[in-house]
Formats: sequence, structure tokens, C-alpha cells
Amino acid sequence: MKQSLQLRVGQHLTMTPQLQQAIRLLQLSTLELQQEIQTVLDSNMMLEIPDEESLTEDIGQDKDTAAATTSDNKTSEGSQDHLPDELAVDTSWDEIYDLTPSTSTNQSNDSPLPDPGSINSAKQTLHDHLLWQLQLTNFSDIDRAIATSIIDSIDDNGYLKSDLQHIHQHLCEQIDELDFDEVIAVLHKIQSYDPPGVAAVNLQDCLLIQLKQLPDSTPHRQAAIELVAHHMAALGSQDSNKLKRQLGIDDEQLGQIVGLIQQLTPRPGSAIGESDAEYVTPDVYVSKVKGQWQASINGEVATNIRINPYYQTLIKRGDKSADCQTMKNHLQEARWFLKSLQSRNETLLLVSQEIVNRQQDFLEHGAIAMKPMVLRDIAETVEMHESTISRVTTNKYMHTPNGIFELKHFFSSHVSTDTGGECSATAIRAFIKELVSSENPKKPLSDNKIAAILSERGINVARRTIAKYRESISIPPSSQRKRIL
Repeated sequence: MKQSLQLRVGQHLTMTPQLQQAIRLLQLSTLELQQEIQTVLDSNMMLEIPDEESLTEDIGQDKDTAAATTSDNKTSEGSQDHLPDELAVDTSWDEIYDLTPSTSTNQSNDSPLPDPGSINSAKQTLHDHLLWQLQLTNFSDIDRAIATSIIDSIDDNGYLKSDLQHIHQHLCEQIDELDFDEVIAVLHKIQSYDPPGVAAVNLQDCLLIQLKQLPDSTPHRQAAIELVAHHMAALGSQDSNKLKRQLGIDDEQLGQIVGLIQQLTPRPGSAIGESDAEYVTPDVYVSKVKGQWQASINGEVATNIRINPYYQTLIKRGDKSADCQTMKNHLQEARWFLKSLQSRNETLLLVSQEIVNRQQDFLEHGAIAMKPMVLRDIAETVEMHESTISRVTTNKYMHTPNGIFELKHFFSSHVSTDTGGECSATAIRAFIKELVSSENPKKPLSDNKIAAILSERGINVARRTIAKYRESISIPPSSQRKRIL
């Protein structure tokens, strides 16, 4: 075969670094975007955040100087605002500096000062709380090892998640001739710890522990212990007739006993070691301006960064040295980054405004008025690809009068109606939640009944679909929602 040179002309698409950067910024969340901006600021000398604090600091310094000058003119020797450089030998500090609290302070003398250690301190977990009580208990070395193993097996709700037999077998590998009764004795000691009901095996055990720790003078305490110990199944099924017959009591006494049980805590560990609240910074704010719903980008998220004008001037007057070339490269990268950031904000605002235009009924009336919408609807209107819309709406949040929602929340499937229209799945969930909240606790609505009610409103939904939507919003079935007592 003879070798030859050929010239071909063609076109193909490539992902330039600028396009890759724009796509990456588009799919970043608020926190990730702020971290990315800070990283770029640290690595690129040409970018900076306009210093708006310098003017405030200058004003503050002028005020402090004026206040200091005024105080110097008013103070005299021996006053509280002016102390002499040298004190006489026979004088005390109290004679020079008045230690009595000022009457002009707003804080009361009896009010305790805030604990500096409690600010931004780590939250105490249930495990730490139990170990702290263990240190105060007079245990032998063996009992302390047993107690530590039991505490390690307690979950965040306060229940013992491992079987006692398994704990005993595990301890027998470390401690010779360990009796199972000794493990039970240590468990009973831990069950007397705070919070009441901790280290329980199940719900029945948890309620019994709390009831037995109540004072003997508590009304209906013994009857509640008997009910929980021997009639837990009837109590769970809300069979009031069976409970009254087995306990030999009337409706009033049964109500008082059940009222005492309802005061107990089914998850004792939830009161200790509460997780920190997670705050969400919205990317978009929605407000009504002159009767029209308008979307706006959060100014705190879109950090106002700019190119340093001083360095930019040096480049114009620079030569062809290596330092000048480095500054030129940084300047080009800074321009690309600012353009990508601006493109991200414009795309986010465009998509958010289109979502607001389509979901005005939701903004006015809530989730019941949510309209069905998919990514394709927004993509066709703003003339973008569905993948771009997916990137824009992922981990982005919108602040509305009804709360803060992720942009994905506004997209849902649809169900046909009798009138030929469509109803959003989010609206159906809102309908189910509204019907359940207003139902009679003694006669809760079944899935078939809810489907019939929605059918009367013109929404055709099958019973299995009702069950799926009901489970998605954590609503139990009608048999578990029934309340007789």
C-alpha cells in the first residue's frame, strides 16, 4: 500500500475550559459556590471583593477619637475614666477605681452572665450523658465493663439495640465466668439513669420503667402499670371495651389511666443530643411587586467580586516580563470566571422566573393549587436543554411566602381530571393531608374513601396511588389512625 498525505476539512464540538467552568458553576449549590468563590479569590491575584468596611471603620475611628477627646476634657484626677500612672503606697485599688456597678447598665445585677464555653460548643450526645452518669456510679471494674458495653449498644432513641444474650456472649470472651444475672443487674442499674426509660428493650419495657419511677402517690400509677404489663396489645389496638372488661373500670377511669400513659416519653433519648438545626440559604427570593410575582437573585449568594483596578492598570503599563505575563494570565482567568458567574445567575433567574410564572396559584393559595410541571415545559419556554434545567434546579432553593422550597419541588407528575385538565401529584398529596387532618379520629378515612372523595372533585386517582402518596408523606393507614380512647 502506497503512503500519501491527505487534507480533510471537518467540524466537531469540543468542551472548552470556559464552557466546562460555566457548567460546573451552574450545578454548584449555594455553599459550594461560596467555597468556590473563596478558592478563586485566594488563587487569583486579579480578583477581589470591594472593601466596603474601610469607610465604616474610618467613621468608627473618628467617633472613638471624638469620644475619647470629650472624655479627656471631662475627667479629672482620681475619677473612674482616668487612672494615675503611679499610686501611693498606702492606697488601695478600691479608693482609685470604683468597683460598684453602674446604674446606667441595662443588664440586671441578678441576671447570670452567659457561659463562654457554651457558645459554639459541641452538643452532648446521649452516649456522653450516660457515660457521665456511669463515672458517678460506684461500680466494680467488671460491672463497669459490662455497663460500658450496654451503653455502647443503646441507640439515639434510648433503646437497647443489641440482645442481652449477644452482649453476654461478647463479654464472656473478655471476662471469665461471667454470669448472665450479673449483666441483667447492671442493666437494671443503667435503666435508673436519666432520662427515664433509657436502656429499654422495647416500648412496653420503656413505659414500665417510666411508670415505676413515678412516685407511689401518683394517681392511677398501679393501674397504668398493670395495663401496660398485661394488656399492651389491647391498648395498641384501641380496644376500649376489652380494657374496661379486663381491668373492671369505667370510661372515666380508663381515660385517666390512658392520659397518664400518654404523658410518658416513647423515645427517651430524643430529649438529649438533639442535632443542630441545618439552615438553608435561598438562592432566589419571590415577592409580589405591583400585583406581579417577581423572582430576584439573593445578593448575599451572588458575591460582588471584581477585578482589581490597580493591578489591571499595572498590566497596561507593564513590559514583557514573566511577572507581567502571569498577571495577564490571571486577568484572563478572572474575566472567564466572572463571565461564568454572571451566566449562572442569569440562567438561574430566567428559570426561576418561569417557574414563578407557572406556579402563581401555588404562591397565592398553597400546595393545593400546585400545577403539574416537568423539566421539558421549562426547557421549551426558555429554549434550553433539559439537562441544563436539571442542573439549575438541583440544590437551589427559593424563598416563597409559603416557605423555602427546592426548585425541584415545583416539578411533579400529573393526574387527569374529569374536565380534561391535569392535577399535580403535589396537589393530591396536599388534598390527602387536608382530608386526614380533618377526619373523625374514631372513623378515619380509608384509601378507597379518599379516592372516592377526590373522584367527586373531578380527580381520578386509583386506591393504590392514594396509598403510595399517603406513604410518601408519612401518613399511616386508617387502621393505625383510629383513635377510640
